[in-house]
Amino acid sequence: MTDWGTVSALATAGGTLVLAAASFASIRSADRAARSAERAVQASLRPLLVASRLEDPVQKLHWIDGHWTRLDGSMGYVHVAEDGRIYLGMSIRNIGPGIGVIHGWRFRTGEVGADLGHPDLDSFRRQTRDLYIAPSDTGFWHAAVRDAEDPDHEPLLLPIKNRERIVLELLYGDYEGGQRTLSRFSLVPRDLAAHGEAAQSHWFCQVVRHWNIDRPQPR
Repeated sequence: MTDWGTVSALATAGGTLVLAAASFASIRSADRAARSAERAVQASLRPLLVASRLEDPVQKLHWIDGHWTRLDGSMGYVHVAEDGRIYLGMSIRNIGPGIGVIHGWRFRTGEVGADLGHPDLDSFRRQTRDLYIAPSDTGFWHAAVRDAEDPDHEPLLLPIKNRERIVLELLYGDYEGGQRTLSRFSLVPRDLAAHGEAAQSHWFCQVVRHWNIDRPQPR
């Protein structure tokens, strides 16, 4: 004789198993959809800074102590004042879809190979002024080393006087403070004989490499 109690129990168990499998698949699908939506939102907020273009407009850079200059597109600024203060600047462009906020900077001298990774984040100098770069627009970065006793003063002064390439690294992120990125820029001195007195302070600017701090690397 058929044990209908057993059949009913097995049918109930089977139905419960199917329902559990369907629920699990639905949860996984919803989780994937949520992660995809989160990545899409993050991508829409993500900045990426590069050197500006030659045809980009001239910008006026003004430091807190009254020093100022005009900077053409795709150019950097390296100037040593009579009192020894060192002023640095770059004309940059944000090619990402989100607002870029620069957190800090540091420099390197000499040859920097492609295999040289990014430095410790604690070694960056903090910006004293908030610098925001709008998406798909040009902006600028500037900083100064004013104290001759600053440990960065003498190492930075030497390549400027010798007109050697200077490598600058910017740490920045989106306007919510996330998606931190490190971009390495290179300032190359212009030929004084070919470009005249203006070449003394206005150097060529180019981007070299990017690192993602809070997400997988781009390579």
